Amino acid sequence: MSPYVLLSFVIGYFLLLLAVAWFTSRNSNNESFFIGNRNSNWVLVAFGMIGTSLSGVTFVSVPGGVGKDSFAYFQITLGYLAGYLLIAYVLLPLYYRLNLTSIYSYLSLRLGVSSYKTGASFFILSRVLGATARLYLVVKILQDSILSSFGVPFWVTTLIILAMILIYTYEGGVKTIVFTDTLQTTFMLTGLVVCVCYILYAMNMGFATAVSTLSDKGYSKIFFTDPGSKLFFLKQILAGAFITITMTGMDQEMMQKTISVKRLQDSQKNIITLSVIMVFVILLFLFLGGLMHLYAAQLGVTTTGDKLFPDLALNHMPHIVSIIFIIALISALFPSADGAITALTSSFCIDILGMQRRDDWTEAKKKKIRQRVHLTVAFVFLIFVMIFYQVNNPSMIGVILKVAAYTYGPLLGLFTFGIITKRQVHDKLTPIVCISAPLICFFIDKFQKELLGNFQIGSELLILNGLLTFFGLLMISKKRFA
Repeated sequence: MSPYVLLSFVIGYFLLLLAVAWFTSRNSNNESFFIGNRNSNWVLVAFGMIGTSLSGVTFVSVPGGVGKDSFAYFQITLGYLAGYLLIAYVLLPLYYRLNLTSIYSYLSLRLGVSSYKTGASFFILSRVLGATARLYLVVKILQDSILSSFGVPFWVTTLIILAMILIYTYEGGVKTIVFTDTLQTTFMLTGLVVCVCYILYAMNMGFATAVSTLSDKGYSKIFFTDPGSKLFFLKQILAGAFITITMTGMDQEMMQKTISVKRLQDSQKNIITLSVIMVFVILLFLFLGGLMHLYAAQLGVTTTGDKLFPDLALNHMPHIVSIIFIIALISALFPSADGAITALTSSFCIDILGMQRRDDWTEAKKKKIRQRVHLTVAFVFLIFVMIFYQVNNPSMIGVILKVAAYTYGPLLGLFTFGIITKRQVHDKLTPIVCISAPLICFFIDKFQKELLGNFQIGSELLILNGLLTFFGLLMISKKRFA
């Protein structure tokens, strides 16, 4: 497939995004950027959040991982359902009742300023690491398939992608992203369906035959019953629930879009709709992964992991499918990167700089500072993508889940403590507890063979981290008197 043709479609796709951004960012202000003037359509938010939740890592890593773990990832997906229900009926009513712009403001109201700053800081750290890991994977594919042919260095490719994202989010923020995410999710899911249909056609298989063949080859196994394994179904389902609670319900990027919907009831519809659609979409990704491994075996392709899908789509499928794959891949990239940059800008301005409390700053000054922060966040993304480029991990979805376990654990502990107890913490000691918990988890994870024998800790490390934070806060707390 000619890199010139692929590049022309990438440019055309970006021009379409610019047109949407121009239309949606007219007459925008800081309120539009931070929370979309609380006037977003819940249907658009729900559909667009599919792209944000999945990202380019899901698009590539989930199908690529079927060869090693079969359909085990679907166990985590089942846990998502329970997590989304808790978000819809516990966290969202809380956020709407307090009329929050940044969800971490709740920690200030309930636990204190240090707890608030600590929670926001862990979100910033987590989103920087997680979003740049996602960004790296897709940029690497674009670099290898298109821009390396023009002699463009990897860092320049990353800079170009970040510049493209900045251009269409610079003014409109959340107001723009709600619409661009909807467009991008449409392209991503279209690419997924096209690739599934093409492989079925190329292998002369019907759906029923494909399911039977995947079962015979051992690719479609979902439930793993060994309690000591990382893939044990109870561990995976429980981890999936808490991953959703933290990475969606306690994540400013995801909630920033959700609470931009005017009414609580509509916001809850958004979350429930998202949860149902996600189950079917992930199952389709896994089905695609199984088909890809069958197709690769038929062609004699030996590529595995994250490289399998790009290799097949760009080198072993018709040109039109290659083009659709690239557009779908970019569509998976942008929702996770643009939302992260916008949410990090919002969190830093509101939570760290205290912009909403600064009555002495004019609206013009606030906008100028917000734009500078936006540019700085993009520069930080560039640095971390280059770090991941040097490390070059073979499976980025594993990296992202590991990062989430360490960085979202303290948020899980902070929010849980605030919601289910009436106790008041010694606020200035909160940062020590929240830093200590991940360090203990790192020690346990590193030496789990010596400490736990054959029992393996996987994604449930997040739960352990949250529990350690919770009990640490309990130790530095006292009864709150009315």
